[in-house]
Order: sequence, then structure tokens, then C-alpha cells
Amino acid sequence: MADWNELQKTAIAGDAEAREIVVPLFTEEISVSKRMVEKGRVQVSRTTSRREELVDELLAREQVEVERIPVGRPVDSMPAIREEGETIVVPVVEEVLVVERRLVLKEEVRIRRVRSTERHQERVTLRRQEAAVNRLPPLEPLEEKAAAIGAAESGNR
Repeated sequence: MADWNELQKTAIAGDAEAREIVVPLFTEEISVSKRMVEKGRVQVSRTTSRREELVDELLAREQVEVERIPVGRPVDSMPAIREEGETIVVPVVEEVLVVERRLVLKEEVRIRRVRSTERHQERVTLRRQEAAVNRLPPLEPLEEKAAAIGAAESGNR
């Protein structure tokens, strides 16, 4: 392709005899395409390591203590379950046969919560994974391999 400036000079000089100056106009066009080119590769591998660690935590525990208290007193109806502070009182009744039938409170079961904490230690194994990334050189594109194989075959003939 001729140089842009040379084309302009030639067009002006060639028409110098004429009174009219013709200025040619040129347009450049571009065609763009893309293709995938491998620039490199990576290899990723994982390793798992283990380590022991001491776990030291306070654990809460809740237990109940049951205390039976004999009462032996007659009642007209079934007493309700009630709470006295931290203690739950569950009435236990039985029917006793006399000339007449009466409801007698035989005993109360008292249930109280007892809270405590204790230190708990235990050895545990913890696992951890790490990733290693290695860069590898790019593979030759298929077109270059085919050209290299074709050149090698034609050279052997």
C-alpha cells in the first residue's frame, strides 16, 4: 500500500496544470478478530495437615434432687402443682377407704434444680487444608503443532 502522504502529493502535483484541484479522500478500515491464546497454565493441589489443640471450656450441667416429704393430711380436692422459689412441688394423693371416702394428701414430691459448672479439657485433632498453585508453561496451539508435524514429514521425503 502506498504511503498516505505520497498519494496526496501525487494527486495535487498531477493536477497542477488544471485550474481545478482535486483532493482525493481516502478511508482506512480495520478488521478485528480475536482468538484464544494460552499464556500459561496452573496446577492446584491441596494438602491437609493435622494439629492437636487443647480445648478448655466451662460446661454447664443441671441436675435435679428429689425429696419426698410425708404429709398424711386429708384434702377435699386434688392440690395443684406449685413452685416455691427454685423448687417445684408435686402433690401425690391416694384414696383411703373409711366409712366414708376421703382424699388424703399422702406426700409431696419436691423437685429442685441444682446448677453447677465444671472445667472440661479434651485433646482434639483439627484438620486444615492448604492449596498450592504451580504455574506451568503453555501448551503449543494445535495449528502450530500441525504445521510443525507437516514440515517434519515433508522434510523426511
